[in-house]
Amino acid sequence: MGFTRAELEAFRDRTVPDVVGPGLRLLFVGINPGLWTAATRTHFAHPGNRFYPALLRAGIITRPIDPGAGMTAEDRAHLRERGIGLTNLVPRATARADELSKEELRAGGRELLAFVHEHRPQVVALAGITAYRTAFGVPAAKVGEQPGTFGGARLWVVPNPSGLNAHATVASLAEAYAEPARAAGVLRD
Repeated sequence: MGFTRAELEAFRDRTVPDVVGPGLRLLFVGINPGLWTAATRTHFAHPGNRFYPALLRAGIITRPIDPGAGMTAEDRAHLRERGIGLTNLVPRATARADELSKEELRAGGRELLAFVHEHRPQVVALAGITAYRTAFGVPAAKVGEQPGTFGGARLWVVPNPSGLNAHATVASLAEAYAEPARAAGVLRD
């Protein structure tokens, strides 16, 4: 599936439905949907995004998911069966996360906290250190588990899987994502 720039622009400011089900153990949080994600209504959907390959390599999911064409009902069911949920810090789609204002990120942080209170995951893994620092006013935060709890959940900040995060590889992302997955009981050693 491919899109022209004009076709993708038509999806600016759209939202993507969350993937959440009963038995939620691990909630992955993106910064906000990209235009490709909004067009396919599939989280982390851009073909250059390494999210699903990293999940597969880590063993967090047990079968490949090709989100570039749009996630299937079976793909969503697989995630839910594994206790995995997907949402975003800010719901509106943009071409790049740096188009979001500090105020949007802060408001998104408050909304995410309410979402976590409602859905009660054991672990939250937010993909993007800069967005986390801004949204929660923690300028010195580092990637990894954060102190305290977040709405009753343990909180990790993990590397963003976007192709724009050039120094991250599928292998390094898999390693980073495995840690919160183990804490949530999705992965067992």
